[in-house]
Amino acid sequence: MNTSPASATAPTLSVGAELPSVRIPVTTTLIVEAALASQDLYPGHHDRDFAVDHGMPDVFMNILTTNGLVGRYLTDWAGPGSVLKRLKIRLGVPNLPGDTMTLRGQVTAHDESTGNITVSFRGENSKGAHVTGEADLTAVSA
Repeated sequence: MNTSPASATAPTLSVGAELPSVRIPVTTTLIVEAALASQDLYPGHHDRDFAVDHGMPDVFMNILTTNGLVGRYLTDWAGPGSVLKRLKIRLGVPNLPGDTMTLRGQVTAHDESTGNITVSFRGENSKGAHVTGEADLTAVSA
């Protein structure tokens, strides 16, 4: 699965610049493997029967997976050697198998003297916003 924005050039760092959107298919395999890799053994992330018995339609993505996907989205955009310094997220609707999450972002601040960038981002699926937030990072030009 390629979740990286396709870009052979350095990111556009001007305030208001839009990051390329990235579509991530949400599969049962992604949800289960990422939860287990992060040692999140809550049954709602890997046991469909448990999730359904507790009011969910299926297993659902954990917050650590969401954090990882957002972090990768941002650092892939910012380029090799970029550093994620702060990640502030808010979860909304769940990510469930069979859906697609589309990540989008926008540069909201750029300090040219330090290279620090602030980006607001949003990840949506068919039910609405799964994740919204803001991050600070440093981009390294290629």
